Amino acid sequence: MATYILLTRLAPEAVGEPKFVEKLERKVTDRIHKHCPEVKWIGSYSVLGPYDYLDIFEAPDAEAATKVALLVRSFGHGTTETWLATPWERFVEIAKKATG
Repeated sequence: MATYILLTRLAPEAVGEPKFVEKLERKVTDRIHKHCPEVKWIGSYSVLGPYDYLDIFEAPDAEAATKVALLVRSFGHGTTETWLATPWERFVEIAKKATG
């Protein structure tokens, strides 16, 4: 499985009440578990900067990762950006083959 990073920025009105954020997180989690059982969640973090949250998960392919991002966005309270994360050791192997 590949590792993906999902960055989420919430709309300002979504963070007005802390309880709303907690409820939204539960709804998103439930929907992802229901519609993407093949996805393994690694962790969720609140971050400082242009995004509010950083989630790390494993998915079998880009289609499954896209589905996760679409499910998060389906609530209408945020925007997302998804990145494929390659382990450093694998990156070095790929680089050696590409330049060798």
